[in-house]
Amino acid sequence: MSGHSSKPTVGALPDTTVDAPLVPVALTWLVWSLFAASIAVLVAKLRLGGVWELPGLVAVDGLTVLMWVVVTFFSGIVHSYSRRYMAGSTHKTRFFLAMSGFTAVVMALVAADHLVLFAALWLAMGLVMAKLIGTIDGWKQAQAAAATARRYFVASSVLLGVALATLWWTTGATTISGIDAAADTLGGTTWLLAAGALVLAAMIQSAQIPFHGWLLSSMTAPTPASALMHAGFVNAGGILLTRFAPVITVDATLMLGVVAVGAASAVGGKLLKSVQTDIKGKLGCSTIGQMGFMIMQAGLGFFGAAITHLILHGFYKAYQFLSSGEQVQRTSPSDHTEHTLGQVTSVTGFLVAVVTGLAGGAVFTVLTGKGARVDSGLLLTFFVVFTTLHAARSAVHHTSLSTTARYGAVPLVFFPAIVVYAVVYEGVSGLLPVGTATTELTLLHGIIAVSFVGIYIGIETGIHEHSKRLYVALLNATQPSSDTLLTSTEDYNEY
Repeated sequence: MSGHSSKPTVGALPDTTVDAPLVPVALTWLVWSLFAASIAVLVAKLRLGGVWELPGLVAVDGLTVLMWVVVTFFSGIVHSYSRRYMAGSTHKTRFFLAMSGFTAVVMALVAADHLVLFAALWLAMGLVMAKLIGTIDGWKQAQAAAATARRYFVASSVLLGVALATLWWTTGATTISGIDAAADTLGGTTWLLAAGALVLAAMIQSAQIPFHGWLLSSMTAPTPASALMHAGFVNAGGILLTRFAPVITVDATLMLGVVAVGAASAVGGKLLKSVQTDIKGKLGCSTIGQMGFMIMQAGLGFFGAAITHLILHGFYKAYQFLSSGEQVQRTSPSDHTEHTLGQVTSVTGFLVAVVTGLAGGAVFTVLTGKGARVDSGLLLTFFVVFTTLHAARSAVHHTSLSTTARYGAVPLVFFPAIVVYAVVYEGVSGLLPVGTATTELTLLHGIIAVSFVGIYIGIETGIHEHSKRLYVALLNATQPSSDTLLTSTEDYNEY
């Protein structure tokens, strides 16, 4: 019956300890060992401080160590999960080698200081991810998806190469740290070329509109690979902008453009999600939107907030992908569309949302100091509160609580979430080698904020669903490459 959950029909899960291949077992233990080592390095970094480096080659700073911990943790979870998920697959060993290789490349990337090394690892990261997307070599759709992703990633690497070559030509520095130190001398056409190329490379890697096609075409990837992609790979755009923060923040106009790009993808991802019907497709569109928030925070000059967002999003999205099978099992089609705001038109519901949001903004301001002045920090606080409140309302909306009980449940979910965000943000900001680059608010900032809220509320109330033209446009925008579509189980049943 429509709207009712189905009963479980799965049999017993396979025992991964029986005849387990040596390579997956060894690599899983290796990744968890790297996680433990990363924790130890983080503790040492907090106690000793400074930058550990091989001059001109690698530089291990706070961002490096933090990303080591995050990357190895997510990778360890995915490795452990994959031992059962890939049980019996003829591609199991190859898959584990690619996952471990991806982990190693990312760990090296966040430590790389030399421009050539950084560019080579950026390209390698994309190529290994394309390999994971096309793991099953017997699927022509999987190979087509890998080829699509590879084209995007190579384009991102070319743009990065243009940016790095231009910065080297302008500053004479061959390291990222050297370029950042000389950022005060940048300007003019060469700077604009380099900074624009950096932003475009970050947009492609983070699947920002209009470069989101590779992400929506990657659904042939095994679910653990999707989890690694959405929890880690797409975050590379935020890391790139943070690494080159002194270059990006040279001009406030470019920063405003980055905010606009992020805002467009934040609302665009939610619009695209509204016409998706499959679980992984919805999660993919959600990632586009969430990466938009990350890019937007970088554009506001708060790189600590961008890194915080990518970490928290990584936890959330890894869980969502690894549990996506359960959603398919328990959910059946419904004859109507649910919205977070939906029918909530009462004065009480509106007042609860407004008061909760204002109080949450005050809490965030007290804990972080952001939002106390009329600058980009005020806009950061607004977006953090808005999105956290939306997430809290969504969580409460999907419970069986009565309408009255939901009014009280929203603050109970919202306030711990905003406190966690603020605490993590403060901790992350203390580790980063770059500070904030607060900018003055302009009329354009206000227009972006008002447009963002208006579109978001329109989506949540379902107003956009009244336009058939918009529906068709969104449906077309969410379509993956035609040669990557899986049309029947025979196309992907490797058994």
